[in-house]
Amino acid sequence: MRISATEKRGRRVTSVRGWLGGSLAILCTFLAGAAGFILYELDLRKHDYQILNLAGQMRVIAASLEQQANDVLSRGVLQGGSLDQNFGLFERATAERVDLYERIVIGFANRELPADLTGREEALTCNWDRPSTSQLDATVAQWRRYRTGLEAARGGDPLRPRTLAMAGYLLNNGPALVASTEDLAKAFQAMMEGKLRLVRLLIVGMLAGGALVTGVILILLSRAILRPLDRAVAGFTRVAAGDLGFQVEEANTAEFGRMTRAFNDLSLRLHGMFGLIEHIGRGCDLRETMDFIVHAFRRFVAVDGLVLLVAAPEGGRFKVESRHGEAVAHWPDLADPLLDQTVRDRQPLITGATAGPLAEAMRGGGVKTVLLLPMGSIRDGGAVLAVASMLDDAYTPEQRQFLGNMATQVDAVLSRTLAMDALVVAAVQGLAKLAESRDPETGDHLVRMSLYSAFIAEDLGRRAAYRDIIDPGYVRALHRFAPMHDIGKVGIADRVLLKPGRLDDEERREMNKHPLIGAEVLRLCEQRMNELGRSVFQIGIEIAESHHEKWDGSGYPNGLAGDAIPLSARIVAVADVFDALTSKRPYKDAFSVEKALDIIHMDVGTHFDAEVVEALDRVMPRVLDVYDRLKHV
Repeated sequence: MRISATEKRGRRVTSVRGWLGGSLAILCTFLAGAAGFILYELDLRKHDYQILNLAGQMRVIAASLEQQANDVLSRGVLQGGSLDQNFGLFERATAERVDLYERIVIGFANRELPADLTGREEALTCNWDRPSTSQLDATVAQWRRYRTGLEAARGGDPLRPRTLAMAGYLLNNGPALVASTEDLAKAFQAMMEGKLRLVRLLIVGMLAGGALVTGVILILLSRAILRPLDRAVAGFTRVAAGDLGFQVEEANTAEFGRMTRAFNDLSLRLHGMFGLIEHIGRGCDLRETMDFIVHAFRRFVAVDGLVLLVAAPEGGRFKVESRHGEAVAHWPDLADPLLDQTVRDRQPLITGATAGPLAEAMRGGGVKTVLLLPMGSIRDGGAVLAVASMLDDAYTPEQRQFLGNMATQVDAVLSRTLAMDALVVAAVQGLAKLAESRDPETGDHLVRMSLYSAFIAEDLGRRAAYRDIIDPGYVRALHRFAPMHDIGKVGIADRVLLKPGRLDDEERREMNKHPLIGAEVLRLCEQRMNELGRSVFQIGIEIAESHHEKWDGSGYPNGLAGDAIPLSARIVAVADVFDALTSKRPYKDAFSVEKALDIIHMDVGTHFDAEVVEALDRVMPRVLDVYDRLKHV
């Protein structure tokens, strides 16, 4: 599964440590909470047992008061001693039991049992449910009536209590107090049993919750760890099987995300490096090779432009052999110490836009960082591949090391590509010389007009309308193939080609076939190159076939008009006619530059493209320099 960079950036990333730590924290928190709750409930049950014990004491007290009264009133009790002694024991026992009952019931009523009743270090706070509260209120009311009646039966003289009246009251009202106390104990017991049921339900719920939390944690850990591991193993297997460039789906966790990104980066690097090696075997042209290198580099680093700078044969400067990207579209030939240093040290060098010709070129295109890679195999004077970025500090040490390692492969690719281009140039020059040998009019015509064509193309390449069409590779191809514009004349009979006078109609028709003959020859060459995976002669075909076409459609051989005429042919047409007008021929003297320009301007819109003629006007100082050195008058 191949994942786009946009999808990668849009994903939320979490740490595996976060998953594990968070999951364990949740589980531990849950278990700690459950254990705390259970311990709390167990402690409450101890309270419940104390409360039930006190309620039982109340029931025992109520029953003992009734029993004691019955004993006092019976003869058996009186037989054990004197009457005063028995009455005194009865009164003291009754007072103690009444006081204890009072303290317990008042503690229940106040929801707080004193420490001396429970045996705890502090008072015990109680919470009652509604049935218990209702029964407690009834029991308290019953007790208050019971005690009030007992006080009345005892009489108002504390020194002479009415013992028999007290015993009678206790015996008569004891059953009601016992019943009320038993009802309170039952209410408390029912409340405690309800709490126990609730505790059991809560414990079951906590166990179920713990199982659910554990299940969720296992699912999350499976997604965060096991699935990414499975995908990574599958990816390793595919890459090991030769599927270079395969991308594993990036994991949502930081650690596995870093691992999958590192794996994907390695896979892409291997794919890019093997692609370069494959490219070496194909031997494509320079422009295609540069496009491929840019595409390969952009998989790993920020690349806004790529420039191949080759040391000029005369030394002292580096010529722009090829460039790719808007940011470097206007880089000129450069004489900068950093380029010499890169070639001399044979080490990658990174620089910002500080000072010097290179920095000035960088600022012109908004380039902030350039990585210079030495290309030592291209030419004796060396070459430099400049990787440009519009970001500050665009290349990390790891990226610099990687690109430095890639530079060896790139060097081999470019060296072979340029070597193949040199062979093509030699073949082109040989074909051009073949045509030149049969045409007595040429002299240095081919040299001059090819230079004029290159000057015009360079100027047009600075214009926005042509920036996507004309680059250094286009200019170089135009300069190479312009001399082949009349190669088709090798197929014209000598009686026509070498005739000193004007041609008749039949001879003119035969002469006008030379563009088609030249194009056919070059198409055969291009077909052979295409079989090798290269495209070399396309611009040459355009020039040979269409350089006699006219802007208004009146030219030959196909009657093309306007933009239907290839740009290369429109440029060569102007350069060819200008050189022919300013050169001496057997049938005419050389025209002055001014007269030649007047004639060309008169034919703008009929014969020539106005924009090409305007470019000729702009580059006239360079044209005149060549004209003065190589003129044929």
